[in-house]
Amino acid sequence: MRTIVDRYRVTDGKGFRLEHYDPRDTAGHLVRREDADAMLAHGVERLSQLQEKLYAQDRWSVLCVLQAMDAAGKDGTIKHVMSGVNPQGVQVTCFKAPSEEALSHDFLWRAVRALPARGHIGIFNRSHYEDVLVVRVHPELLETQHLPPELVGKNIWSERLESIAAFERYLARQGVVVLKFFLHLSKEEQRRRFLARLEEKDKYWKFSANDLSERAFWDRYRHAYQEAIAATASRHAPWFVVPADNKWFTRLVVVAAIIDALEALDLRVPRPTAAQLEALEAARVALEAEATGA
Repeated sequence: MRTIVDRYRVTDGKGFRLEHYDPRDTAGHLVRREDADAMLAHGVERLSQLQEKLYAQDRWSVLCVLQAMDAAGKDGTIKHVMSGVNPQGVQVTCFKAPSEEALSHDFLWRAVRALPARGHIGIFNRSHYEDVLVVRVHPELLETQHLPPELVGKNIWSERLESIAAFERYLARQGVVVLKFFLHLSKEEQRRRFLARLEEKDKYWKFSANDLSERAFWDRYRHAYQEAIAATASRHAPWFVVPADNKWFTRLVVVAAIIDALEALDLRVPRPTAAQLEALEAARVALEAEATGA
């Protein structure tokens, strides 16, 4: 699966162009649709094993950032990829419109508050990148952030991207493995998924009129995503431009990328010290003595 992961990994934004990535790609010569379910099940099982070691070792944490246009499948990806992982070791944070409290702080504040503890996997469903995506597409939202007017200049987006890159460099130096996924959906596939939601009553709740109005800004969002990925892709905080027109393939790429990152950590269950072994032996003797009534 590493070959698949490398296909979509971006560690250097120089020359990055979103148009070079096909949302319909399924690495056909490497993956067959009929094998996908078995591959995903195997990946989920392997991820579960690694997550247990991550939790036991209690040294590293993993932050998975999921960004995408509406209907790209973020929720479904989280559901399927994390289906076999112990929920005690995973936390999911959804970044919706910021609260008044969040707007009274710097734009990274709510991301910092939601960072995973050591031994845990944290998932950001949308993230701190919203402030260089949605806010960039709708700059009038800057008015709600209570910034001093002299700090809102023409360089604000490059400055924010610089701050994000520095933030993620800091996290890497603190033992946080940062993995960022852009679920790359085509405009035509989004149209089909929106229609599917409107044709089935049990999917009405998934559709909002705002989804359609945001679709009108498609080109602006693509530009914002391209700028964000190009400015913040690095070896310590890579982006994965994941084809999202086929949900089964999206899930395979995401689980493979997380597994690849965890395997690189050489995770191990901690070995007990001599004192701990002595205490364990004493506990065993005491428990066995209970059975014999000694």
